[in-house]
Amino acid sequence: MAGDAFFSKTRKRKRPNGRPISGLPARKRPKSTTSRDSINPKNRRRKDNELHSAGSDDDVGGNIDDLDLKGSDVDEKASDDEVQNETAAEKRLRLAKLYLDSVREDLGDGEVDAAEIDRELIASRLKQDVLQQSGKINLFLADTLPLGDSPPVLRTRGHRFTVTSAAASQDAKFMYTAGKEGTIQKWNLENGKKLATFPRIRLPSSSGSNKGKGKAKVIPTGANEDVHGHTDEILALAISSDGKYLASGGRDRILGVWDTENDKWVRGFSGHRDTISGIVFRKGTQQLYTASFDRTIKLFDLAIMGYVETLFGHQDSVTSIDALRGEFALTSGGQDRTVRFWKIVDETQLVFRGGGRSKIREVLEGGLDGDAADEEPTRHNNTSQKQSGFVEGRIDCVAMLDETTFVSGGDSGSVSLWSTTKKKPLFSLPEAHGVHVSEAEGAKGSVRNPRWITCIASLPYSDLFASGSWDGLIRLWKVDPSLRSFSALRTLEAPGFVNSLQLIRPLVGSLPNATWLAGTATILHSNGSATETNGSKSSRQGEALGKDIFLTAGVGREPRLGRWMTLKGDDNNQVRNGALVFALTRSISDATFGPAENAGSP
Repeated sequence: MAGDAFFSKTRKRKRPNGRPISGLPARKRPKSTTSRDSINPKNRRRKDNELHSAGSDDDVGGNIDDLDLKGSDVDEKASDDEVQNETAAEKRLRLAKLYLDSVREDLGDGEVDAAEIDRELIASRLKQDVLQQSGKINLFLADTLPLGDSPPVLRTRGHRFTVTSAAASQDAKFMYTAGKEGTIQKWNLENGKKLATFPRIRLPSSSGSNKGKGKAKVIPTGANEDVHGHTDEILALAISSDGKYLASGGRDRILGVWDTENDKWVRGFSGHRDTISGIVFRKGTQQLYTASFDRTIKLFDLAIMGYVETLFGHQDSVTSIDALRGEFALTSGGQDRTVRFWKIVDETQLVFRGGGRSKIREVLEGGLDGDAADEEPTRHNNTSQKQSGFVEGRIDCVAMLDETTFVSGGDSGSVSLWSTTKKKPLFSLPEAHGVHVSEAEGAKGSVRNPRWITCIASLPYSDLFASGSWDGLIRLWKVDPSLRSFSALRTLEAPGFVNSLQLIRPLVGSLPNATWLAGTATILHSNGSATETNGSKSSRQGEALGKDIFLTAGVGREPRLGRWMTLKGDDNNQVRNGALVFALTRSISDATFGPAENAGSP
């Protein structure tokens, strides 16, 4: 540790206790403990900051002062007087030692013997933590997924109409689904049983007539406190990272907050002037972002149960929203054909324009600059698909891979990979879900239309994402390690419109008693041999190491945002309103056993 650059560059400075420092001239020694620096804390704070900035190149993955080491360990390791009188270099050294101690405790807690933890293991854990703090992709899991038989799947049914959203908790213990009939249902992912139902609230009609049943209506602004539920279609669900709150929104323009432990309504927030189309929690917090057809994005903080601010910029209905750990949000603007990357703290936004590239359109929209001709052209998967013949008229869904890389999908059927450092997509795959051929009415021949991308989701900070349409398949994609392209990985059967997708990877063992997880798992050994097992032993072993990735999907006969098309299916491919949960169990390698690999879980 002594040879590390982080601890090598330190400076001597005069100490606030007034003791002389060897090597300093007598005229520069502090006269007493009542010097100007000790009296004025601002001067001491400024000098500490100057000292830290001078050695900022020694930081590893950011400022170590930002690490969460202010708990009981600090109180036990150093007294208040010692902490108050220590220099900035001494503070960094003390926090580094505490951080290493916490790493040893975490790695040795019930998984391996602490005595066996060596320098390489700790260095691997430190590298994972630095990568997570940097906000870059650090989990390359796509190649570990099996590509053979269909994975175990749990199917839930209970909604009368199309399921518009399905959201599972991060520990994979329960899942919520929402339908167009206006109800929310809670499911146990271990046995597939329904735990609770939040019914639609029907308000009496304002016409004054007592005939017939009461019709649902939009809740007036300010009246949401009296109605504990939704009165219309629910289009979006989201669960906080700690699993404490469920957020819901839809056509009644109300953001509903539910207590997941007691299955009770907590509060409703009004403010949006049109349908709420998307909801997302910022990872690891209770901050909440909502997107609406009123072209705005609103921020809420459930820690204080309050509204924060509103973001403006889109010129059309906002159809999708996503966020990760950073104070950023990503939205799609429907027919304005833009994806906007919101920097919440800076109160700025980056605009990325999709669709066909045209100088006239970009001049009218103000998106053409002087170096537009110098930009490299968007890459495609091959030359035969470079000219697909379909122009993107709207961008409907987005998903963040990390804090600077994201993917989008639209009505042209193409999936695009973007970076915040480029104005154009890094890579686009036309007709990702194929083309639908239909007979033209009153004319000879057929009409070819691409299947639009209905939803898209990613496993945070990994090279894996999924897309859905209405071709009866969910497609999994692998991002290239260079982050310049992606390729097809495998498909999963999902008849109907795929209206929502979610990828989660629990940190610890999940669903230990689930009967629907029966299947085979592949164990890769160090010598290159493989063993196929069909019992629960390998499955449980994989769960204990956080090896399972769960994919939830909400499917139905109609698209989420409308009823312009209905799928009925056939005898071999029945379309049902419900939700699907796939268990994508990764291959288990002897070489990757250990907490260092598991420490990188999102």
